[in-house]
Amino acid sequence: MKEKLFSIWNKIVEFCNKHSEVLTVVGLAILFYFIFFYGIGTYSLMDVDETRYVAMSRDMFHSKDFLTLYLNGQYFFEKPPLYFWQECLSFALWGGKVNEFTARFPVALLGFIFSFVVYFTGRKRVGRRFGVFTSLILATSLEFIMLAKYAILDIVLTFYVGLALVCYFQVYFCQENHKKFYWWAFYFFTGLAVMAKGIPGIAIPFGTVFFTSIMSKKFKEIFKPLYIIPGIIIFLLIVLPWHIIMFKKYDPLFYNEYIIKHHLHRFLNTANNEIGRKQPFYYYFLVVLWGFIPWIFSMIAVFVDKIKNWGKLHYVEKVKNFDFASMDNVHKALALCWVSVIWIMFFFSSSSTKLATYILPIYYPLAIIVGLMWQDYVDKKKHEKPINISVQIFGWICVVAGIIAMFTQFYLPAQLNYDIAEIKWFALICLIVFGLGSLLSVKYKKYIGVFIFYVLFMTVISAFATEEFFEVDYRFGQQDLVEFATFAKDNDYKISSFNMDRKYSLLYYNDEKVDYNSTTGLSVDSVKDDLAKNDYVVIIKNKEMNVIEGKLNYNVIKVGRRYTMIKGK
Repeated sequence: MKEKLFSIWNKIVEFCNKHSEVLTVVGLAILFYFIFFYGIGTYSLMDVDETRYVAMSRDMFHSKDFLTLYLNGQYFFEKPPLYFWQECLSFALWGGKVNEFTARFPVALLGFIFSFVVYFTGRKRVGRRFGVFTSLILATSLEFIMLAKYAILDIVLTFYVGLALVCYFQVYFCQENHKKFYWWAFYFFTGLAVMAKGIPGIAIPFGTVFFTSIMSKKFKEIFKPLYIIPGIIIFLLIVLPWHIIMFKKYDPLFYNEYIIKHHLHRFLNTANNEIGRKQPFYYYFLVVLWGFIPWIFSMIAVFVDKIKNWGKLHYVEKVKNFDFASMDNVHKALALCWVSVIWIMFFFSSSSTKLATYILPIYYPLAIIVGLMWQDYVDKKKHEKPINISVQIFGWICVVAGIIAMFTQFYLPAQLNYDIAEIKWFALICLIVFGLGSLLSVKYKKYIGVFIFYVLFMTVISAFATEEFFEVDYRFGQQDLVEFATFAKDNDYKISSFNMDRKYSLLYYNDEKVDYNSTTGLSVDSVKDDLAKNDYVVIIKNKEMNVIEGKLNYNVIKVGRRYTMIKGK
């Protein structure tokens, strides 16, 4: 019996070794499916950006005007149209259906594809194991997971910027007669990145090229006619047609809104009073601290260790004797990625107009840097002490957080404790199981086990907890708006709202223009006119209802946690 089992085991091992590449790709595809696609249509679109951009995409799809963007019936010249085109393709692919799944499908697909791009390029440059590490680190980074399941523009920008950087980095590793193809592909994807989000789409790739070419002493190579002339032609063929059409149709409005206000003023920090996104210079350093969970712990630990051993590692001498040409492929890739990380961080930090989502392109080069750390840690036990400490810290944080979560009824308000009831036990079990699993893996020096637990922890959270986390957030007001808008749609009512000009759930879920009345303070007269209209319902914040109580004739249709819907008698 033992011999038979041993024979079967040997055949399984032989089969796995023979088909290792196929099994690796299949395994990654399964993980990526659960990370990016699983359950993406089961929860409502989120305010502000998801509901806004998907409503605009729906209007474009139905109107068949694929050039001009509209928001609530008004011109929208803030963004280029590539994201919206991809949304329309998704609607068409799924039989014209416009819903949460078809809206999120394109961004999830980009996250899925780019994770495989990272795998295949990592495998080609270093090896299959490195490709697995880097692709899974990227795919399981917290902010990358969140935004690859969130129907907004940033993952689209990240995808095309990432492809542009992949092509450019490949210039340093390919045969000489292949360079021109990678350069042309670089310009092609940079053009698409511009069509995804404007200035960042050109600044990140070309800034990386500029600084890395100086570092590698290949600055003149950029300007070889064989590379730059066809490249610029390709870039302009992608970028110019839509921009020229917009200039001709909407000059000077397009110029003032698109170029001046939403590109130059944002970058030059002169639009913050109106846009309201001013943040300090260090803002994105804080974003990466949570956005790169769980891998940020090991990264910080290794950096601290290197700083402590600064003299022993002879960094000053290494900088003085830096020679990019003499490096092996691994260290060349590291140098290129470090320059890219520094440039991306500086570019976005230099503007005081900031949102947490903007920094998403940084996670691709960070994944390569940290991927090498983890491969060395697992295979060579390099960085063993600092990474072990980081794993123990993160593991105990998970365990303690799980234990604390058991007793939320004793320290959280009753309403909040009720809101999180559905997600609480799932979250605490995940925290304790994966926390203990990583701690035990370190104790018994099974470092590949630590990596597996980290990947599985983020995969399970992404696949099975995302819906619940969103549902908790909805209960703080958006659920009211979705229900109110759906009610208005079902009963053919138009919506008038007050002091809710960015609550686009009303627009998307009502599928009708909304009268967003933005006032400095609610007044009786401002509400009276809309209540007089038979086909209108009015939505007001609960805390402002006292302004009109007893002064106007109306019926209360629905009362939510934060908002009330009324209709004139």
